[in-house]
Amino acid sequence: MNLNRIFVLLILLCSIVSSCKNDEFNETKISLENYVIEEGFKVEAIASEPFIEAPVAMDFDNEGRMWVVEMKGYMQTIEGLSQEMPNGTISILEDLDKDGVADHSKLFMKDLVLPRALAHVYGGLLYAEPPNLWFVNIENDKPKNKVLVDSLYADGGNVEHQPNGLMMHTDNWIYNAKSNFRYQRKNGIWHKEPTSYRGQWGITKDNFGRLYVNNNAIQLMGDHVLPNTAIGNPYHTPRKLINKTLTESQRVYPLHATSVNRGYMKGVLDKDSILVDVTSACGPLIYRGSTFPHSHSQNAFVCAPEANLIKRNILTFNGDITNAKYAWDDREFLASTDEGFRPVNLFNGPDGNMYIVDMHRGIIQDKAYMSPYLKEQLAIKQLDTIIGMGRILKVSPSNFKETPLPNLEALTSKELVNKLESKDGWIRDRVQHMLVYQHNLDAAPMLKELIEISKNELAKTHALYALEGLDQLSFNLLYEYASSISDIDFMSHCLVLLEKYAFKENDSKMIELINSALEKNDIQLDLYVALSLGKWTNISPKLFLPILKTINKKHLNNERFNDAIISSLSNKEESFLMAIENPNNSIKEELIQVITNKETDKKNSIFVNESVSTDSRTSGYYLFKNTCATCHGSGGDGISGVAPPLSNSEFVTGSDETLARIILHGLHGPITVNGIDYEFNGEMPGLVNNPTITNKDVSDIISYLRNAFTTK
Repeated sequence: MNLNRIFVLLILLCSIVSSCKNDEFNETKISLENYVIEEGFKVEAIASEPFIEAPVAMDFDNEGRMWVVEMKGYMQTIEGLSQEMPNGTISILEDLDKDGVADHSKLFMKDLVLPRALAHVYGGLLYAEPPNLWFVNIENDKPKNKVLVDSLYADGGNVEHQPNGLMMHTDNWIYNAKSNFRYQRKNGIWHKEPTSYRGQWGITKDNFGRLYVNNNAIQLMGDHVLPNTAIGNPYHTPRKLINKTLTESQRVYPLHATSVNRGYMKGVLDKDSILVDVTSACGPLIYRGSTFPHSHSQNAFVCAPEANLIKRNILTFNGDITNAKYAWDDREFLASTDEGFRPVNLFNGPDGNMYIVDMHRGIIQDKAYMSPYLKEQLAIKQLDTIIGMGRILKVSPSNFKETPLPNLEALTSKELVNKLESKDGWIRDRVQHMLVYQHNLDAAPMLKELIEISKNELAKTHALYALEGLDQLSFNLLYEYASSISDIDFMSHCLVLLEKYAFKENDSKMIELINSALEKNDIQLDLYVALSLGKWTNISPKLFLPILKTINKKHLNNERFNDAIISSLSNKEESFLMAIENPNNSIKEELIQVITNKETDKKNSIFVNESVSTDSRTSGYYLFKNTCATCHGSGGDGISGVAPPLSNSEFVTGSDETLARIILHGLHGPITVNGIDYEFNGEMPGLVNNPTITNKDVSDIISYLRNAFTTK
């Protein structure tokens, strides 16, 4: 048995031992002396090993307990040999003495392979274990009645590029990052429908309901509008309203020299070997709590685990567009010299504070993407020895005093409705969802009363969507709310919900309401009028097409409005195009493209894609592992007397044609690699006669070889 396998088995044994949790553990005591945080704040470790290992996501239940996904199998060694181990877990962390620090852990679920997300919804637990999305009921803190929600949830892709997030939204749908689907359970039936494709790892929302994500190289992206409001036209892909980069600069300010995957490339590191721009941005959070200063309300915080830091961005909302800028140009909200600090997700908590999921691992780069340069850096710094750890950190103001978390399960209907007035977004979100999934019809009159008398516009919005989830809205009720409540955000939500009631008998009232909204001369209301007329326009084009034309003239060549108008023009593009008088109207070119798309049946990809595609390097890695690594070694070092090394081999760095010929037809006899002669008695078999290997497979193997075994 080789040393790598022995090492992996030892790690597995340690994982099993550490999962045998009991009631006698003392509270976590972790030194954070080498962590630097913004003045006026404190960061505390509230959970750590042995309670948890390699956490990647978390959620709170209705009692305020933390539920944590532990991806223990991820990259425990440089070779990544642990990733198929069924050692992932979901744990429940409790704070029995109510001092804010976990002092007890329960194992809820074990034997999972690379679990990646969870959410407390519908009174149970929704969780992702690729390729499946599962839902289980909870009975005495044990899973019960396991149901398969989606067998294609994370089918394909790579551990770094598979759906995740599972965030219950204000509109009563569950959204994900790295996915073009959203989910909802209604009357015991799970529903799945298309949504815009967003982000890579982590998803969050602001108080209004706009979604935010990011990817490795862009620290913050977001939608300028509410989800699923700009995709009404299946032959148009909105480019200016969805998935927009909000941060012009991607600069980071680490406290130390940084080890990243392509650090040898020009511009990645500065002269002091410090990272310049993000390379692994993830886990964004719009802070919606109550304990931070007002200046931090709805700020966007972003994880940069490769640089051991968390960024802070200030958002500004300007009706039809959202912008973000760094809080500072020379430092970060939180940074550390601890290279094990790997923040991968951020969450708002029921106590109004921010929670950091720190995977606390030396290696966070997946094997399929890892360059020889990074392998060398990891070995030199012995970062591969940082395993078997994990932390949940809490960020709060320096003067924050612990108070008992509310037990929402113990509240009456009236008390729950009153909680919608809370200053904490987590509380409002969870209460709204509880009212919906419990089908609490007794709360409906109280929700309507809240909308009528409350001065808290956020509470009104949550009450509105609670009524929507309970099927207690009607056209007349929404019309009344939109006519009598002047708050722009609330009216925007009403316009979105009114589209469900697009029927001939409601035409005249709807026209009256829209004209009243347009008279306010507010750019956000104009935008939501344009976004919400799709069904109305199809039912009564003579009444509603002129409104879209008016909005087009008012916001001429505003590309965000072009997206909104075209979304509401499904099946009416030709008539709208013919009515355009201004030859310089930029919407003309876009309409022509949509008409062409209809003729060729080219739809927005979200209405076509059923699962995540697997990129070439990931596919190539698995092909290499299964067909090539036996002889060349998983690290490409070659095996004496069997096969030569691949690292910087002229056969790998040379022409694609030569490499493809070797893969297809094999090789025999002596060979020279990097100036060294190798003698082999055997022959490398070619893949040309293997019926399961396609041309794409050969191309994917080449893509992986170029990435994994070329240093420059």
